Amino acid sequence: MSEQQHLGFATRLVRFDAAPGDSSRPVTTPIHQTSTFAQESALEFGAYDYSRSGNPTRSVLESHLARLDNAKHALAYVSGVSAMSGVLGLLRPGDRVVASEDLYGGTYRLLSKVLVQRGVHVEYADLAGGDVEALIPAGTRLVHVESPTNPQLRIIDLRRVASRCRDVGAMLCVDATAMSPYLCRPLELGADIVLHSATKYLGGHSDVTAGVLCVRRDDLAGELAFLRNAEGTALPPFDSSVLLRGLKTLALRLDRQQQSAARLAADLIGHASVERVFFPGLESHVGAALHRTQASGPGALVSFIPRGEPTAERAAAIIARLRLFTISVSFGSVASSVCLPSRMSHRSIPDEVRARRGFPEHLIRLSIGIEDADDLAADVSQAVSIGAR
Repeated sequence: MSEQQHLGFATRLVRFDAAPGDSSRPVTTPIHQTSTFAQESALEFGAYDYSRSGNPTRSVLESHLARLDNAKHALAYVSGVSAMSGVLGLLRPGDRVVASEDLYGGTYRLLSKVLVQRGVHVEYADLAGGDVEALIPAGTRLVHVESPTNPQLRIIDLRRVASRCRDVGAMLCVDATAMSPYLCRPLELGADIVLHSATKYLGGHSDVTAGVLCVRRDDLAGELAFLRNAEGTALPPFDSSVLLRGLKTLALRLDRQQQSAARLAADLIGHASVERVFFPGLESHVGAALHRTQASGPGALVSFIPRGEPTAERAAAIIARLRLFTISVSFGSVASSVCLPSRMSHRSIPDEVRARRGFPEHLIRLSIGIEDADDLAADVSQAVSIGAR
């Protein structure tokens, strides 16, 4: 274990080499805003030649991300979806993919609308509540899961899924966006690839779009890096710098966000106008005990189903009453936001598919920010009460 790994996570977030080899010793990482780099010889390139292939600012970011996720390699992409596309680029016609049922809508779109056209067989399975061994058959090439899932926050036993993947020779990719490496590091639980939409908690300020893949295997990192270079999906230097800055406050932000999320979840579960609350920090949440064995906190997403007419229009009326929650498809920012997934972030999933998976159209997802918890609680309470009349 490196010296850094012995330090607390919040310390490691801010203590890293900002500019390796730079004699001027800047305390923040310089932005190498250049498209190309001069070479000493036309016969042999240096460490950097073209920013699509490699850039010093991005290199610092990737080294930092790898250490945070206890990985050997990290690759930064222009978005979370492009990172997911990088994973899917490892597949060949005839391969089988098993994905957890409750998935981000953009991932569902990639799997069901794009990947199947390449001759890859895609299956969706209840990996949170079903028989993992039966649901991941021999011959599976890739298993992709979220835990907690989005937006129902279902908990998947990552160790068990990883064990089954090893038995059948499948790769396991875990989308850990909702947790970040501060709360969960799936590589330590047996995953082969960890994916983050860095647009969310890693950046934390709604000012950068980025994706990250973290791996331990050299061969896997090499293949992913080749594909990223060939497809031109690497994160630019300016965006890399913005993400580096956001990372420094990850622990501070999430500590505050989780505290407020727990407060709001407790208020909602006792509210007469709320039918059901989804939050891993509640003892009543299915899989809460399992979640505590693989993550150090519940996260800051709270989903709920209001009482009353089970329609998207009814949920939209509640959302319209909120004053401190921005209506947004994303989450994870310092500013609280609200989403109606069935009509926003998960709109690409057909209604009949959502219905079959028990995903109600009137489910509301809250992303809790760093505002005063009393203000947020009061806002949610008045919106839910008025909207349910």
